[in-house]
Amino acid sequence: MSLSPMTSVVVAASLAIASGAADAADYRNNPFTLTYDGAITQNLPGRVNIHPVTYKLNGLDISANVYTPPNYDPKKTYAAIVIAHPNGGVKEQTAGLYAQRLAEQGYITLAADAAYQGASGGLPRYVDKPSNRVEDIHGMADYISSYAGVDKARLGLLGICGGGGYSLKAAQTDKRFKAVATLSMFNSGRVRRNGFMDSQLSSVQARLQQASEARAQEAAGGKVLYANDVVLTDEQIAKLPFEMYRQGFEYYGKTHMHPNASAKYTLSSLLDLMSFDATNQIELINQPLLMIAGSKADSLYMSEDAFSKATGTKDKELFKIDGATHIETYWLPKYVNTAVAKLTQFYARTL
Repeated sequence: MSLSPMTSVVVAASLAIASGAADAADYRNNPFTLTYDGAITQNLPGRVNIHPVTYKLNGLDISANVYTPPNYDPKKTYAAIVIAHPNGGVKEQTAGLYAQRLAEQGYITLAADAAYQGASGGLPRYVDKPSNRVEDIHGMADYISSYAGVDKARLGLLGICGGGGYSLKAAQTDKRFKAVATLSMFNSGRVRRNGFMDSQLSSVQARLQQASEARAQEAAGGKVLYANDVVLTDEQIAKLPFEMYRQGFEYYGKTHMHPNASAKYTLSSLLDLMSFDATNQIELINQPLLMIAGSKADSLYMSEDAFSKATGTKDKELFKIDGATHIETYWLPKYVNTAVAKLTQFYARTL
């Protein structure tokens, strides 16, 4: 499929669409609008409980869910893990699934919507600047460190997809995080700049020009322009060049749809995204590092690249889930179980 520079950003990570039947994990059937199978429907004694919270970050309201472990006692102390969601995702999707599963293992966990996205505040909507996403992660550490029962000396970080790339950046300087893990890491800056699998190198300057014009239009009080603000037919989806995008439309638009999730982002955000790279100065990470990715994920090259550049830590592992694609690590039980088992082992050792 031939794409112009403007529409080529349609094929970006973690796509979402607002149509299609939510037939596998319908948010409308869950009182917390969680979209994953096995999600909490009510808080019960002796079980993992969910606590919707709102906190301030740089003047914005951040919407988040705290998950507390079975038999949680605020007078006791617990290690905590914050989870950064994928690009285009929200806390009710895969970030919530992993937060719940890790809470089952005895951790207090936090999944929060990024500023300008989901149920969090910020205008214009769907600004997607790396500095904001990294600040979101610092803000999660701020909030959870003062939550009742949290041992702030045992704080872990998990980033999924785009949240994984931003977690690598946040952990470079934020040493409150004692252990860092990523799942299906997506280097947003590299892909926005070069295209997926570096397939759009020839249009970098054209796309930067479009982003610059969009910024100028915003500054003059004009209409805010968005990238990825499209709906594709099933036939168009089938023709997308990469499996991650095809499965992403299925996950975000049908099986795990949430009304707060959107793949679109302000076109002017590309001014910041295209000069960002999650691996720049990654050698500053000296904490234990675990990177998990599917062996069949077409995004695997990004985890492999980051892992090879993470020379500042001697405690690191790249763990490949045999047979898994990028999106399948978000929800498919056998792959989620494998990832959770590996994460549990990692955090038990490092926190």
